[in-house]
Amino acid sequence: GRSRLVGNSVFPPLSIWKDSWITARSVMKVRTFQIIVLQGIVGSLPWTAVVFFTMWFELIGFDNKSSAGLNSLFAIGCASGSFLGGVIADRVSRRYPDSGRIMCAQFSAFMGIPFTWILLTVIPQSVDYWYSYAVTLFLMGLTISWCATCANNPMFAEVVPPKHRTMIYAFDRAFEGSFSSLAAPAVGMVTEKVYGYNSKTVNLADGSVAGAYALSRGLLTMMIVPFGLCCLFYTPLYFVFKRDRENARLAASTKDLELM
Repeated sequence: GRSRLVGNSVFPPLSIWKDSWITARSVMKVRTFQIIVLQGIVGSLPWTAVVFFTMWFELIGFDNKSSAGLNSLFAIGCASGSFLGGVIADRVSRRYPDSGRIMCAQFSAFMGIPFTWILLTVIPQSVDYWYSYAVTLFLMGLTISWCATCANNPMFAEVVPPKHRTMIYAFDRAFEGSFSSLAAPAVGMVTEKVYGYNSKTVNLADGSVAGAYALSRGLLTMMIVPFGLCCLFYTPLYFVFKRDRENARLAASTKDLELM
């Protein structure tokens, strides 16, 4: 009897697995979920490419303290932007319940394009421009970090019944995380194969003009293109979100009536 008790405590009963599978299938059929996951897979690529910023700063010639300061300002901007995006989208969605959140998300994704361009091509790659990098990185973080809080998470909550919300968040994290991990190798390949970055001739301690240029062009490719596609992929939500939200509300109200 003891082994069965241990076994039951470790492995959930078959009915739970069956219910989870049915729930997973119903969640994955929701069009809004499919579209947000698709944009998330593409939209997460620039965020994975950001891990190369520290290396790029050091190739330009910034010391460890200066590089850490730039990364910190970008992180502070992203944290502030997540909060700001949620607040703005809540207010916009009260006036435009069917499209407000989508517009905010597209604005945030689009802003990644000009800020990435300014950061990687407009500002001269020199240690003399630390303050220019600092301001750009902070404003970039402030504007490109809205999507999860302004659209993805609240829209997920509206298109599935309450009991399925944890499932839909888990699927989103799993899909986005698995595909975004491909971005870092892709940046490396583009930088080396297309722009001629050679790790053997680069010394991070002293900086490298050629290395910094090659890496900046690799980052540019792997950030601007996904940001643009991410902005584009939000567009179908204008046509499917309202219907999915009404279906979820109808299902929830039907369930409530059955319980009464």
